Amino acid sequence: MAKQKDPKYLDDAFEQVCAELLATFLKKHKDYGKGNIISIKELGITFRVSEKAERLKNLLMSSNTPENESIDDSWTDIGVYAVIGILFRRGWFEKLEVHPDKK
Repeated sequence: MAKQKDPKYLDDAFEQVCAELLATFLKKHKDYGKGNIISIKELGITFRVSEKAERLKNLLMSSNTPENESIDDSWTDIGVYAVIGILFRRGWFEKLEVHPDKK
């Protein structure tokens, strides 16, 4: 993703990060679909977030530069899983599809 201009306001920064989360979600959803999330349900989503948090802790405590997943990637994945968890709880993840214009 291209480097974006620094926002002037906190809410603009929040929107920018949310747009990045959406872009990551759409990219990974195209690769993986919904089946893996639907099969693991909410508890599985929680485990995925927990795994990402453990990786993040290791990255933050290590003096080595990560080779496979950056700290930002880990935070992004946690954010995407958090949104998926909310979508799942509301029943939207299972019944809705990605807009055809965004596929």
